[in-house]
Amino acid sequence: MALAVKDSDPTPFDPPLRGDPITGERYYSTRWADAEWNKLWTRVWHVGGMAADLLDPGDFLTHNIGQESVVMLRQTDGSIRAFYNACLHRGYRLAWTEVGGAPQLVCGYHGWRYNPDGMLAHVQDPDDFPGGSPCGKHRLTEIACEVWGGLVWFNMDRSGPRLREWLGENVANHMEQWQMDKMTRVYAVSSNVPCNWKIVRDNFNESYHLPTLHPQISTVINDDHTDCVFRIYADVGHNMMRMKGLQPSARYADCHKLDAPLVQALEYWGLDPAPFANNAMAVRAAIIARKRAAGAQMGYAHYAAMGDEEIVDYFHFTLWPNTTFTMWPDGVQILRSEPDPKDPERCIFDHWFMAHQIGGSDVVIGPNGPTPFQAMDREHIVFGEKTLGQVADQDLSVAIGQQLGLHSRGFRGGILAKQEKRIQAFHERLNEACGIHN
Repeated sequence: MALAVKDSDPTPFDPPLRGDPITGERYYSTRWADAEWNKLWTRVWHVGGMAADLLDPGDFLTHNIGQESVVMLRQTDGSIRAFYNACLHRGYRLAWTEVGGAPQLVCGYHGWRYNPDGMLAHVQDPDDFPGGSPCGKHRLTEIACEVWGGLVWFNMDRSGPRLREWLGENVANHMEQWQMDKMTRVYAVSSNVPCNWKIVRDNFNESYHLPTLHPQISTVINDDHTDCVFRIYADVGHNMMRMKGLQPSARYADCHKLDAPLVQALEYWGLDPAPFANNAMAVRAAIIARKRAAGAQMGYAHYAAMGDEEIVDYFHFTLWPNTTFTMWPDGVQILRSEPDPKDPERCIFDHWFMAHQIGGSDVVIGPNGPTPFQAMDREHIVFGEKTLGQVADQDLSVAIGQQLGLHSRGFRGGILAKQEKRIQAFHERLNEACGIHN
């Protein structure tokens, strides 16, 4: 699928920046947290859940962000609509599970009932209201809702752009190559973690930390920044990084050495590892060719819609402001950080993995290795008591120390390398969104 702008013309993806200081206060102050809620979170698109969970009219998803809750319901015409999850009577929350379904939403306080289109359908003692029964006269407060990539999205700002406009054509067209709408979510964990949501964002907006925090990937992913592709989509606020897969990191002098993970990949695709013993950098091209020749018959039919880079490399799309889609050849990780409802020094971290089924296999390879191919609900875990995934655990291992250090008078706004430009772009856009420049 052709992109709107080619890598050969990098200028649109490398905009000039002002160099605003990245102050420590933004990671812990209520001033920033309040501004973000009023001017950011209520004005952007959010992933609400999996569209596949809404099969029949009345089926619903809920998603809580900050102190707000949203319920998304399948309609009788097959569409999905979203509403604030609060009864119009006295404000009691209506839906309490993340996934559910019933002919009507029923308030557990006084029994008010709402149809899937949000219309009030039943109240207790309907004749006891001034003007007669309120049924059929009032509807839950509706917000924008769309489906894209197999996901249900919502936006509390109904006057904002439609979802595809917000994504931007470059991002939407590119991400659609992976056919997320045909994937199944096989892993989903969530935890309240001890850092501001922007610490997680900063981490996913750079690859500078990979040699330190993720040394295990150096034999199979080329994290050398001089061989990566970085894009900043200044018009919509998103960004992207591509790292070459099935190729050792060119950072190291022994990058031509063939290690076990690449041997296994070659053997899986029916290639003899011997010719690559001292030429590991050539494995990527050889497997691309083999995937093109044999992918469909081995169960990888989705490769037909993807480019050569997409069937072997790793693309990290960070959507403004808080969600990273890490695109694997056969699946996608969703890594999201959202604000804690009360404490700006904590956030909600989500890690999902969606994958294509390969042939008739009941196992897929995900961020935790071999994973059963079956739809999974989100599991809420206590931070530190259960894994959020090996790489995610490594990323969050530095969160506490950074949150503490950002309070220091010795922190003066950061000294960023060129490869960390996406961090700078993120914070400058945040300054503009929040109207805070000091």
